Amino acid sequence: MPHFDTFNLLRSLHVIAFALAGGSAAVILLLVGFEESREDLQGLTSVLWKRTAAWGFRIALLLGLALLGMKFKAGAEPFQALYLHWKLVLVLLVMMFSEMSPKALATRKRGAPLLAFVLFLLTVFVSVNHDAFGFKAPKTNLGSYSGTLEKGK
Repeated sequence: MPHFDTFNLLRSLHVIAFALAGGSAAVILLLVGFEESREDLQGLTSVLWKRTAAWGFRIALLLGLALLGMKFKAGAEPFQALYLHWKLVLVLLVMMFSEMSPKALATRKRGAPLLAFVLFLLTVFVSVNHDAFGFKAPKTNLGSYSGTLEKGK
């Protein structure tokens, strides 16, 4: 019988939610062109973004924060990996533009959804190539007595 680790299960759900949100964002951006030419499709992209892409990004954010909390609880230092600093900034920007997108799409403006999608792609790039960003050196306790003997004593 296989053993399911909670961390790996949450990580898989995080990736699935993020991929679902990004994929639906791509499809919605393709549908924007049809809205202009067909009267019966107007407002469709705004509703689709609100129900698929926005919720996918929200769920992915919540799962990512849960994963980060689990790492801290296990005693790991996830911020030693420099890619995580970039990823968190990008994720916050994705969330910001994703939340602005339904109103922008309702007024036929494409800037916020397009920026959310481009930042999604950049976040995926940073996550996949996380080894290229390196790691911080572990902090040392310089102020405390390390127990070493002084020369000449």
